[in-house]
This record gives sequence, structure tokens and C-alpha cells, in this order.
Amino acid sequence: MCGRARCTLSVDDIPRACHLNSRPLRSIDTNRYRPAYNVAPGSTLPVIRRDNGTNSQGVAIHCMKWGLIPSFTNKAEKPDHYKMFNARSESVTEKASFRRLVPGSRCLVTVEGFYEWKKDGAKKQPYYIHFKDGRPMVFAALYDSWKNAEGEVLYTFTILTTSSSSALAWLHDRMPVILGKTGSTEEWLDGSSSSKFNTVLKPYEEPDLIWYPVTSAMNKPSYDGPECIKEIQLKTDEMKPISSFFSKKVNNSEESKSQVTNAGKASMHATPALSLKVEPDTEGNTGIQQPLVDKSKEDVKSNVAQAQLANEDAHQFQLKRNYEEYSAQEKPSFETDHPQSTPARKKGNLGGSGAGSGQKSLFSYFGKG
Repeated sequence: MCGRARCTLSVDDIPRACHLNSRPLRSIDTNRYRPAYNVAPGSTLPVIRRDNGTNSQGVAIHCMKWGLIPSFTNKAEKPDHYKMFNARSESVTEKASFRRLVPGSRCLVTVEGFYEWKKDGAKKQPYYIHFKDGRPMVFAALYDSWKNAEGEVLYTFTILTTSSSSALAWLHDRMPVILGKTGSTEEWLDGSSSSKFNTVLKPYEEPDLIWYPVTSAMNKPSYDGPECIKEIQLKTDEMKPISSFFSKKVNNSEESKSQVTNAGKASMHATPALSLKVEPDTEGNTGIQQPLVDKSKEDVKSNVAQAQLANEDAHQFQLKRNYEEYSAQEKPSFETDHPQSTPARKKGNLGGSGAGSGQKSLFSYFGKG
């Protein structure tokens, strides 16, 4: 569609832009024209139409209001220029509001560029579209006249639209009919057969159309001036999809889990002399490593305690084993058939000389058992 445009051309530039400057020209109400960077429906623009006067080859540059008011509209009704500021070219020969205008009420609308909005949820970003070399654009249009209750005649027009070109399909599904080919303006203005109009009512597919984002302040029709067509840089955050914020959190979570796993593996190989370092909290690091450091210290202490217990058990076991070996050497065996001899003793060592002495022998203790 086309709901805003820039038209800062002078009246004299209009016929040249339409390649009609060699034909007789008549001006009508051109004093009503006000050049603007932000032209909206209800504004007055210079329109080129055929002159129905004495000269059949002549053309008229006639200032009309944008937004068609059909001639059959009730005289007491307040005009609504936003109701029919565009007409679908595919159906102009079918709808009653437009089909009666095709034979003799075709016209040309000249602008320097137009605006289109890219929808992003509830937000709309405007873009300015124009020719790369800066030459004016010529749109195919239809016009009509309506007389109000006071008898005043109001001339209005509507811009024809078609399906969007392949280059602009990302921005909108409709675009104005641009008469950019040689001879297309004369064919639309002077043609007599409606069947030939299908050749000009097509999307403009040439590569010389360019576009860029502009300030959203021009969303209001009252905003005007060179700032309307000044290119802006879109913020990076505005270009990112909302899913990117969630994926960042997921990545941070996975990174934290990986850090936890690595820290757990490292603690299994830690020694009591190892100094465990705790990283400070940063973005994406929520301090989850702190419990792991404490747990590692407890594991180290537990390992040391178990090692000490194992050493004590080994020492006690060795003492018990030595005692049993000593006992086995000193205790006589009662299962042998021959008596075992005792070690020789030095005389006078125990205060007696043999078994006849008063001192008890070692065998006397075992004999009582």
C-alpha cells in the first residue's frame, strides 16, 4: 500500500517528471499545493490528467486532495479521505467505486518517494523508499469529483496498488503502481483499451529502488521536515529476536553445570596440601562452586582420618602378631612324644643349682593349668 509520501517538487517539475513537458499544459488550483516531506491522505497534491478542453493533446496539472470521495457520496456526509486513498489495481474494473473511472478519469501522481512500515509485534518501523538516482516517481491513479451541500466541487484521487516486488516483499505485501518504463505514463494516461492496462499495472521489479529506516516520529502526519527522510541506525537489541535472551540464560546454565562437573572431578584428585581457588561471582557465574570447595575440604579431611585409622589398625595388628609369635616360642608343646630340653643356665644365676633348689621352674606354672 501507499499511505505516506514525500513531495517537495515544484509545480514546474511535475510535467517533466511525467515526460509530458512538450504537450500543452493548463494549471488548475496550483496555489493550493504545499510541498511537504510527510504527505498524508487529505493533503493536496498536483495531479496530471488529460485536459478535456479544446485541445485533445493537452494535459492539465490539477491540485486535488488525496483520498477518493466518489461522486455518489451523500452531499451532507463529511468526507473521509482515509477510506479510499488506495485502490487495488487487480479489481478496479470490478468495484463500482472505481470501474466507472477507468475509461476517462485516469491520472498521474508524482512524488519523490514513499514510506512503508515494517510490523514487529505492536511496533511499526517506517522505511523511506525512493529511486537510487533521486529522480521522481510517477504513480498510476484515478480521480473523481464530488459536490457537497454548499455546492462546492471537490476533486480527489486514489493511488493504485499492486502486489509487492520480490525486493520489497519482506517489508509489505503491497506497493504502489510505479510507471517507470518508457512510455508507461502515456499509455496509462492516453490509452483507450483497458486490456492494455494490465501491462503497466505490474510490480516494479527494477533494481534501482532503495530504502532505509527513518525516524518513527514521522508516524504522525503533523511531523514534517527533512528529518522525515534522514536515515537512522536501528539498535542492535531491536534487531535480535526475543528467543536470543532465553538462549543466553540456557547457555549460562549449561556452562555452570559444566563448571560444577569439572570442579567435582578435580576434587577427587585433590591432596591436603592443595589450595582450592574460588572464582568471584560474575555474569553467568552464580557462585555455585562454593559448596563444592567446602565438600572437597571435607573429603580431604575424611581421607586423612581414614589413613590414620588404617595406620593404627596396622600397628595394633603387628603388635598382636609379635605377641603371638613370642608366646608360641615360649609355650611347650604337650603333643610331642619326647621331652624338650631347656636352655642351659649359668651357675649361681638363679640362686640354686638344679631342680633341688627352692625356686619354682617355669613348667610348674603350666602344670597347674
